[in-house]
Amino acid sequence: MKDGFVKVAAGTPEIKVADCAYNAQSCVKLIREAAAQGVKVLALPELCLTGYTCGDLFLQDALLNGAEQALKAVLEGARDVDMLIALGLPVRAGGELYNCAAVLHKGELLGLVPKTYLPNYGEFYEQRWFSSGAGVSAYVELAGRPTVMDSRSLFDCASLPGLTVGVEVCEDLWAPEPPSAALARAGATLILNLSASDEVVGKADYRRQLVSGQSARLLCGYVYADAGEGESTTDMVFAGHDLIAENGTILAEKRFETGLTVTEIDVDRLAFERRRNTTFTGGTGDGYCRSEFSLEVGETALTRPIAPNPFVPADHGDRAERCKEILDIASAGLRKRVKHINAKKLVLGLSGGLDSTLAILIAARAMDALGRDRKDIVAVTMPCFGTTARTRSNAEILAEELGAALKVVDIGEAVKVHFRDIGLPEDDRSVTFENGQARERTQVLMDVANRVDGLVVGTGDLSELALGWATYNGDHMSMYGVNASIPKTLVRHLVAYVADENDRSNPRLAAVLRDILDTPVSPELLPPENGEIAQKTEDLVGPYELHDFFLYYAVRWGFPPKKVFRLAEYALGDQYDRETILKWLKTFCRRFFSQQFKRSCLPDGPKVGTVTLSPRGDWRMPSDAVSALWLRELEDIQ
Repeated sequence: MKDGFVKVAAGTPEIKVADCAYNAQSCVKLIREAAAQGVKVLALPELCLTGYTCGDLFLQDALLNGAEQALKAVLEGARDVDMLIALGLPVRAGGELYNCAAVLHKGELLGLVPKTYLPNYGEFYEQRWFSSGAGVSAYVELAGRPTVMDSRSLFDCASLPGLTVGVEVCEDLWAPEPPSAALARAGATLILNLSASDEVVGKADYRRQLVSGQSARLLCGYVYADAGEGESTTDMVFAGHDLIAENGTILAEKRFETGLTVTEIDVDRLAFERRRNTTFTGGTGDGYCRSEFSLEVGETALTRPIAPNPFVPADHGDRAERCKEILDIASAGLRKRVKHINAKKLVLGLSGGLDSTLAILIAARAMDALGRDRKDIVAVTMPCFGTTARTRSNAEILAEELGAALKVVDIGEAVKVHFRDIGLPEDDRSVTFENGQARERTQVLMDVANRVDGLVVGTGDLSELALGWATYNGDHMSMYGVNASIPKTLVRHLVAYVADENDRSNPRLAAVLRDILDTPVSPELLPPENGEIAQKTEDLVGPYELHDFFLYYAVRWGFPPKKVFRLAEYALGDQYDRETILKWLKTFCRRFFSQQFKRSCLPDGPKVGTVTLSPRGDWRMPSDAVSALWLRELEDIQ
């Protein structure tokens, strides 16, 4: 459970209808299989000790007594298992019968949660046998153990304070006001649903949406355990559709199988999101029946999916749709700014690199949407000491194929004059040599914009802003930064998407975009070596793939450095060794803190994703905050 990860499972045992002893053995077998996999919280299906499809047999004492004996057998059989377990059975109380979830831990019966909403439509007839547990709170002796039956029950883990478990039963989720909503507001971070949901065409998709949506609304983990093999097929088929979701994402799923569906829920992540999301207003938990349990704390082996490129959808189809949406959002933001200030032109520096390429693609879309001629885009290429023939040629071809107006301004002489003015020796290759060129380019762009009544479009991306890899009052500055919330790993996919779009309609444009994608990322501020780029950004500050990973988990989810490192090793360890990941994570932490002053005065730019560093939007940080705590935590990593 280190770093907030709890291994959870939904289990579908193979049962026999009304054979309670057999079902108990089947449940114990599954519990022990789960324990062997390190599972700490397990949900089993609704009424799994009897079978959901017993019909009028639920009114027979023989079945009810058998269910009670089966529960006793499970309690004994799991006495030595370090796991919170929830499973279903019918329970008599106060002259009525309830469809309950029994919650167990190490041979103790912690509580009973009765089902609130009883379906009595279509193929369901639960009100024929059961009473609703709404508002019920009663002491019950079951399987030789006194306990409380209460739908408002919460189970708190003493050894992991962020883990509080709530339980609802099948139809409760499908109701207009699921009990899980109140349970989550009272503190539940993990909801278990014990279900027996039959299969009909299309129902699986709807069930998946319900589980995913409820976990998103409640900012919780949700484990849905469904009945399957062994239920009566007289009129229905049960497919064991087990689902585990976290905050809107389905982490694991199985259907038409018995056995376990296993993954890990990150309760620290959920706690962060609840703190961050001020519309999630928690309650005091007053009136809830709370039980405490404790689990042994240890390392949780990770099996859940951790995307190595969290800003980029893994599925190619989803990626194309996402790329189109991002381009639409960014171009809409620029379009509004152009209309608002009545800009006659868009002016941008076109270097032949990735970022300026994306910026001009967005500008072209904006002009198309405005019904304006693309000649109103003034693409200024400004060769200097580090410019290579490849990037200059690509910039010229790109402007031509997009129909933009190209302006070439060689800034070499102007920069030399400036260096003479400030006394910089000709052979100096210091940061002044580099930044002087970047600032000269910005001056050119601003003055060209003044001449043509234009707006300077910024090209810097989110990854550069996170690292401070931008010249203050150089490429750091513009009148509208269209790439400001687009990380470098996503920039590549956006440019590739446009290349794919133009494969048939404009193959020359597609070809130049692909050559730009193949060009090393570089500011080109140092002279070339043998005509090739001498200054490669990722050699200097580290791989953007790693930095974007660090950025996503450190900023979006607030993870501490050790946890970010652990996840990076898990997701990217086959590409980077431990020492490399640690080295660049330290660099990220140092630069992220020291370069905040550049982000504190960013120009406007559109938010397109969940992570942005605008000082007016998502990220408020003092420019003189110290990174010592974050770096100290990394020093302990061996």
